[in-house]
Amino acid sequence: MEKKFDCLVCGTAVVDAIVKPVPLEEPIGKGKLLHVGPLAVTTGGLVCNAGIAMRKLGLKVSSVGLVGHDFWGEFISSALSCEGIDTTGLKSLEAISTSSTAVFIDVSGERTFAHHVGSCAKLNSDFIYDHLGHFSKSQYALIGYVGLLPGLEPNLFEVLREIQNTGCRVAVETAGDGGSLEYVASALPYIDYFVPSFDEAKSQTGIEDPRGILQFYRSLGARGLIGVKMGSAGTILSPSHGECIQVPCVGAPGPVVDTTGAGDSWLAGFLAGILRGQNVYQSALLGAATAA
Repeated sequence: MEKKFDCLVCGTAVVDAIVKPVPLEEPIGKGKLLHVGPLAVTTGGLVCNAGIAMRKLGLKVSSVGLVGHDFWGEFISSALSCEGIDTTGLKSLEAISTSSTAVFIDVSGERTFAHHVGSCAKLNSDFIYDHLGHFSKSQYALIGYVGLLPGLEPNLFEVLREIQNTGCRVAVETAGDGGSLEYVASALPYIDYFVPSFDEAKSQTGIEDPRGILQFYRSLGARGLIGVKMGSAGTILSPSHGECIQVPCVGAPGPVVDTTGAGDSWLAGFLAGILRGQNVYQSALLGAATAA
């Protein structure tokens, strides 16, 4: 089948309410009044963050996911459509609210989240199987967040296997605590690109050394490219068994405002580089520049 799209983004589609600056170095506590800047409401989650970044890099992008049949669901759908993202696979559900997150950001750009799973909890293997035709039209699929998709994760390896059987290559993103190691381990043989953040990878594995984390993923059956995103320390990647590449961080063009969506943007840039025929190192640099 002809591949109409470069990448399909699937999973978490969220409305973000951003509050800053919030002093995160100490507990917020009860009964306090915090003086902050204007509340900003925007789209968030993997589908929106990575999808919009890919469009800005010139890729043809489609989406598969669930939102509520409410104001915020329409807000997300309209925002994606305005960016040129195909939303025929983005469905709305009655009697459940759209996923939402309150994002508290301190002066350094670090974040703390309060998340309502909402409609994303209903995204499960049956929903994906009903939409395999969408995956068959795309060269790549970026799926996530593992850790925030409770309806999908118990069957993750089966879902990824079926997606690969459509001829679509698979990248997976994590969030929160990175998800259950049990689910991640069984899925690793069916993931072409897996680059969680250091905190997520450490939470999954209990290992604090990035190279040790990569070795552990390989021992679990990872066959594709794996890596660990390490913020200002850059990214360490293992394109194949026994191979390790260190890629530096690309500095932000100005003062850091916040780091929301940086990991998603890294993956968007990285996959854009791969789709353009760049090598892994060049693609990772594009990912770092996109994240900045």
